Amino acid sequence: MSHKSKLEYIWLDGFQPTQSLRSKTRIERDFSGKVEDCPMWSFDGSSTQQADGNDSDCLLKPVAIFPDPDRSNGYLVMTEVLNADGTPHISNGRATIDDDDNDFWFGFEQEYFLWDPVTNLPLGFPENGYPSPQGQYYCSVGAANAFGRDIVEEHLDQCLEAGINVEGINAEVATGQWEYQVFAKGAKNAGDQVWVARYLAERNAEKWGVTINLHPKPIHGDWNGSGMHANFSNEIMRTCGDEKVFNKICDGFGGKNIQKHIEVYGADNDQRLTGLHETQSIDKFSYGVSDRGASIRIPIGTVEDGWVGRLEDRRPASNGDPYKIASVIVSTTKAAL
Repeated sequence: MSHKSKLEYIWLDGFQPTQSLRSKTRIERDFSGKVEDCPMWSFDGSSTQQADGNDSDCLLKPVAIFPDPDRSNGYLVMTEVLNADGTPHISNGRATIDDDDNDFWFGFEQEYFLWDPVTNLPLGFPENGYPSPQGQYYCSVGAANAFGRDIVEEHLDQCLEAGINVEGINAEVATGQWEYQVFAKGAKNAGDQVWVARYLAERNAEKWGVTINLHPKPIHGDWNGSGMHANFSNEIMRTCGDEKVFNKICDGFGGKNIQKHIEVYGADNDQRLTGLHETQSIDKFSYGVSDRGASIRIPIGTVEDGWVGRLEDRRPASNGDPYKIASVIVSTTKAAL
């Protein structure tokens, strides 16, 4: 008797300025569990703003696979969207990454709000009025401070069961705001893992009747926005022991390259990058050791280790595409060196 597996093909749609996740299930008999044995598939691109109705087929090319922690005999298959002729679709940010080895390492810090769709407010916000001012919620414990912990814990377990390299979680500065960190070697691999972690977050939240809000500033006023700080390094940065190399890279991110980065760092990021709440203004560029108000922070650990390690670009927004973010970081870093 043949064994049947459930393969959940996941892709990014063509909505602008922020793409959404889509997925559908394929049943495969006697499946090996390997990405190279996942068949190409197709979907109706006219329903996802990726094709016209009279020529609607788009292709799904499997690029990464993870065991599905919430289904028996299940797999999560991350895919790239291709045109019918096999070329990358214009919405395919993964295909823009010019880096096929593991020279670049990334650590993405994904902030987000757990959101109540009934009140249209973060978990922990009363329907009328406001909770206590922020200050008590960061890395907090207790029912007056932490909201949605069970949801967050379940998501963490699912990511770990799926083999996604989540390195930590914590409650964040605003009410109902949380964060998880994903580390991976290779720009494409990092993007794959962040997107599948986001998929699991969204699907898990369904069971709890809440949504995942990735807008960089969903609550206006004296509340922190949500970012996705991008920690990155390559072999040169991990071995050089030279302050000048790090300054040269940071300088390369400024000047004419500022706009190139901001364009792919997430929609509505101007609402978050104001110079307040641990950000630099969107129209300015700065870098400094341990400076959380800078565009790029040079971690104190990099300095203490003798100028070997990583940099942290603090500008990417929570809703940014990790593929496009990693792509531009790779190209700018290479050009600076």
